[in-house]
Amino acid sequence: MSTRLLSASPALLGALGLLLGGCAAGAGGGDAPSLLPRAIESRGDALPAYTPPPLVADPELDAAIARNADARAAAARRLEPIAQRAQAAAAAARGAAVGSERWIAAQSALAELDDLRASASAAVTDLEQLAIARAAQGLPDYPALEQARQAAAAELAAQTQRIERLEATVPRA
Repeated sequence: MSTRLLSASPALLGALGLLLGGCAAGAGGGDAPSLLPRAIESRGDALPAYTPPPLVADPELDAAIARNADARAAAARRLEPIAQRAQAAAAAARGAAVGSERWIAAQSALAELDDLRASASAAVTDLEQLAIARAAQGLPDYPALEQARQAAAAELAAQTQRIERLEATVPRA
């Protein structure tokens, strides 16, 4: 069969050459689309970097943070004597019957501690409300507010742990 092709007429070979030449010429240019990357394919889709607005001092917020810190410090000063009294009452209530005078004294002391814990919780809530109000206005985080909120939350957690330890030593009703 290969000898047959070789012996084919020169006209047939010429036509075949023209045909193949036309295909090769069309692939290099003309109306055919390019396989090179298009401009849209080389652009970046990344969002521009966010730059927060500059932090502006807020004297009113600073005053609210200071009042909150003062209230927390006053509560912390009241906490220690009440906690010591509750610890002594809880120790005295060990082994006492539920409803006895020693048990009631321990429960009363623990209730005083719960009042202090409630005020500590309110202090955290107040600071969180200030942060929420600030965010609702589209203002950036205020470092002093965040530090005060973290400190208040840590104080609340420490008080809660201390009270729970004391409550665990008192007989349950």
